[in-house]
Amino acid sequence: MKKGIVLGVIFFSFLISCHKSKQLEEAASPNVSIEKDVKESILEECYTGVIKNDTISMILKIENEQYVSGKLRYNFYEKDKNNGTLVGEIKGDTLYAAYTFMSEGLVTVRQVVFLKKGNTYVEGYGDVVDNKGKVTFKDRKQLKFNVSVVLSKVNCIL
Repeated sequence: MKKGIVLGVIFFSFLISCHKSKQLEEAASPNVSIEKDVKESILEECYTGVIKNDTISMILKIENEQYVSGKLRYNFYEKDKNNGTLVGEIKGDTLYAAYTFMSEGLVTVRQVVFLKKGNTYVEGYGDVVDNKGKVTFKDRKQLKFNVSVVLSKVNCIL
């Protein structure tokens, strides 16, 4: 009789532990799918443009097809280089971002705008104003996009 009770307790304990194990797996699996969804919703794209002796490089991390962070580098021939970070968003076919960079020993923030055309980005330019240390475009509707400053999509190199 004692053997039957002991075996019953062991069997019952086994069932409970299997049930808890299954609950833990179910609880963990949504987190795994959330992490997978987050990783899949972030794209990394790289672009480069060569204009005469100047090079512009841009690395974008695009989250949920809207929010952008990344790096932007202007390597001007025989001039100071600008190397900094981008933070912004994509609205339709246009990338709007704040570009924070160091040039000539000073940290500067300026607005940049790029128009996406296929696998390229074309940089926008126009009149700017200095708004408390941040350079922004006076009127984004008046921007011009210089087709001679085109950044083409390239493979990202780690």
